[in-house]
Formats: sequence, C-alpha cells, structure tokens
Amino acid sequence: MRTKRQRAPTNPLEAANRKDDDHFIADYLHPSSSSSSSSPPWVTEWTHPRTGAKSAISLARPANLSERDLDACFDLIKETSQKDYENSVARWHPDKKRKEMRSPELRYILVKDDAGVVRGFTSLMPTYEEGQPVVYCYEIHLEPDLQGTGLGSLLMSFHTTVAKNLPPITKVMLTCFVANQRGLSFYRKLGFEQDEISPVPRKLRFGKVFTPDYIIMSKRVRSDDDNNEKPLLSE
Repeated sequence: MRTKRQRAPTNPLEAANRKDDDHFIADYLHPSSSSSSSSPPWVTEWTHPRTGAKSAISLARPANLSERDLDACFDLIKETSQKDYENSVARWHPDKKRKEMRSPELRYILVKDDAGVVRGFTSLMPTYEEGQPVVYCYEIHLEPDLQGTGLGSLLMSFHTTVAKNLPPITKVMLTCFVANQRGLSFYRKLGFEQDEISPVPRKLRFGKVFTPDYIIMSKRVRSDDDNNEKPLLSE
C-alpha cells in the first residue's frame, strides 16, 4: 500500500497527469536545457536493426486507446509474464490486471508495425511511491523478435527523460520478479539498482524465512539537492 506525504498546493506531478497527450510529449519527452545531454529525443518511428522493418511509436493515456490496442497490450503481458505472476504470492488475476491497465493517469508508449498492430509497449506514471515523487514504470513488454534490438533501452530512456524534465522527481522506479533474471539483467545494464524500499528476507515464526519474490528497483536521475536549487513546475 502506498503512503503519501503532504503535497505542495500546486503539485507538478498532478499538473503533469492532467495534461493531454500532445502537451505531455512536448513538455516532458523532449530533452530540456536542464536535462543531461544523454537524454534521447522523442521519436515517432523506429527501424529494426536487423530486418529494416519500421515501427511507429506513439503515446496515449488509456482513455485514448482503442480496445484493440489495450487487448494487444494485455496479451503481451500475458505472453511474457503470466508464469511469473502464477508462481508469485500475488498470483495471476486477469481482471485485476485489466483494471490496473485502465488507470487514468497511466501513459502508454506503443510500438506498432506497418499493419497498425501493437508489438511492444511500456507504460509509465508520474506518481508517489511511499512518499517519494517518481516516474514509475508499470510495464515493458516486447514481442520476442524485438527483444535484444535496442528497442527496450529506447523505451526505458523515455521514462528517464520524463523524470529529468519533471522536478521534484529524482528517480525512475519499477518492480521486477526475482524469477525474471533476464529482466533484472536488462534493468541493471541500464543503471537500475535495488531501491531502499525494496522488501528484504525476514524471519517468521518457527524459524521460517520469508523471501520476497519481487524486487523494487530504481535509477536516480538527479540529486535531492538539485530540487532545492530549481523552482517546481506549475501549470
């Protein structure tokens, strides 16, 4: 369960979440003068490095997605992660996952082939995690032939760009199943580490040990001191 600290009267995260998709892209997905030069530009097209096939990249909140696109995203989650859910304490609950996917403050970044079919996506939300302002990566899933192409790194870079352009956010955060070793390796290569709020093994009664089946990871994009030096964004 998330806990929230007292928020400022004009909250930059709430302001960001109220913006329409075009303004969200313009304000948060283009490197600003205060962002690191390593922040990649927003792109609307991506070319497969091996096949040369082109894919379209777009951003939309759930209310602006078709049922076909939402179903395609759900199918990707099911294809790549259902087994991990089934083997976890949380279990696999399709209806609960579909409801989460429709959270109004989520933003989807879709990758579609030339037929308009979703073949990969990531979803993000500027939010508070245990009182910390973060960009949370809810999902990232790609069809097998798109994995290992650099597309996943590109999609994750957009999370970082949003975080850099949205003080007081200092980091990007995500959750990964321990069983997903490929995913953990991918995130670590991008600079993510286990976050301080991630659950740790603990002793239970009768000598039993509870070992979490997931890890909360984060990647810092600015120091807390930077926020003290810069004014917060407002509408």
